[in-house]
Amino acid sequence: MLKEFKEFAMKGNLVDIAVAFVMGAAFNKVVTSFTAGIVSPIIGLIFNSNFNDLKYVITPGVVNDAGEVTGEIAVLYGTFLTSLIDFIIVAFVMFMIIKGINKTKKKEEPAPATPAGPTQEELLIQIRDLLKK
Repeated sequence: MLKEFKEFAMKGNLVDIAVAFVMGAAFNKVVTSFTAGIVSPIIGLIFNSNFNDLKYVITPGVVNDAGEVTGEIAVLYGTFLTSLIDFIIVAFVMFMIIKGINKTKKKEEPAPATPAGPTQEELLIQIRDLLKK
């Protein structure tokens, strides 16, 4: 059973998927830091606030003695927009990678056509000629 599992785990496709998963997780961190550190501040300038702090307050909260707001109910659309931008960046990069890979692949040449054998009529003619002899 252990031998079978080892053979299964070492198949090329499974190892490729594992490598892609690790690289995807690392790429996600890069995109998140890019969005949070570069894109969000630029968009924040447009809204004149921190992009991640954008929210629509449904029910305002109460400020306690420590200066913290408690009981606030809000829609955090800034965080959603940041995640949406992350997704669009990742999807675009993956599209470009796949497009590049498809361009580098060799176009498969069609298999050479097998020579067509004699038709049924030709075979019948050959049989007739052989029977005449």
